Amino acid sequence: MTKKTSSPGLATKAATTLRDPNASAIKKTLAGSVMSQANSANQTGKKIETIASTVLRSEKYSAETKAFAGSLVSQSNKAR
Repeated sequence: MTKKTSSPGLATKAATTLRDPNASAIKKTLAGSVMSQANSANQTGKKIETIASTVLRSEKYSAETKAFAGSLVSQSNKAR
């Protein structure tokens, strides 16, 4: 089974988000998870998966926040 990881480009954007004092708490939470999956076989946890799913269904989040969410959902535990 191939383990998915966050792409280097998305990880770079996530790192920038974590240093941005104006980024929302949700965006920083998702960015932190993206970073934790950048070079590891970590899977998205249930709590983050729920947050990411909510972000993807909402129109109020930016395209970049949704990109973080989409990456995390794609790396979630498929058995859950």
